[in-house]
Amino acid sequence: MIKSMTGFGRYEAADEERKITVEMKSVNHRYLETGIKMPKKLNFYEAGIRNILKKYISRGKVDIFITYEDFSEDKVCLHYNEDLAGEYMSIFKYMSEQFGIENDIKVSSLAKMPEVITMEDQDGDDETIWHLLEKAVENACQLFVETRIKEGEHLRDDLLDKLDNMFDLVNFVEIRSPQVIEEYRIKLEDKVRELLADSSIDDGRIATEVTIFADKICVDEETVRLKSHIENMRATLLEGGSVGRKLDFIAQEMNREANTILSKANDLEVTNCAITLKTEIEKVREQIQNIE
Repeated sequence: MIKSMTGFGRYEAADEERKITVEMKSVNHRYLETGIKMPKKLNFYEAGIRNILKKYISRGKVDIFITYEDFSEDKVCLHYNEDLAGEYMSIFKYMSEQFGIENDIKVSSLAKMPEVITMEDQDGDDETIWHLLEKAVENACQLFVETRIKEGEHLRDDLLDKLDNMFDLVNFVEIRSPQVIEEYRIKLEDKVRELLADSSIDDGRIATEVTIFADKICVDEETVRLKSHIENMRATLLEGGSVGRKLDFIAQEMNREANTILSKANDLEVTNCAITLKTEIEKVREQIQNIE
């Protein structure tokens, strides 16, 4: 299957004491780049979260947002830093003696000093939290991948239609090229007759000129390679998997052949066809940028 690099997934996992919500979205990117925003309390689990993500995603810029809600009422406590309070008091005493002023520090004033009394979360059950978090991340990833697959199927179908159109354009170039040579031969003969009037035409010279012209505009190799690239891209799309980089390389080669055809074109119809071909290839390249 083909996966788009654009996706979205959201899942909530909860028990009696807490709820964890995981939301993730992505856009196209050359490599895998993940950004995780979550409460400080969950930072300990970041490595585990990234290991889960690697199972589901190989390319794309992915942003993950995790929220944590604690429903319990006894998870917060006050912490008194006795050592720090003692240091404050020592400094206040020293200042009083140094400047000869009264040491009027009271308990209420000391309690307001930074970090003397702090509010801290009590340690929860790490295993329970990870089980809930793992469930939320796994399910969010599965929903995320489903949206990528659905979008990828649309991209695949659209690309296959474009490849069919491109194949028809290459067929037109192949059919038109011999006609261009024949039309050139006729025009050349008519021109020579006009110039030579009643004199006889050197058929060998005409044939030589036509051969030189045919060699100059010949695109047989380019059309054969271009058809091969089209079939290769079609097979790759139907094969599926993480094929974005491979498709991008094939599209570059297709563009190279189309450029050569356009540069050799000596006919308005072939020129217009080659321009249309390049336009279609560029559309294909843009679509491929969204494939994982």
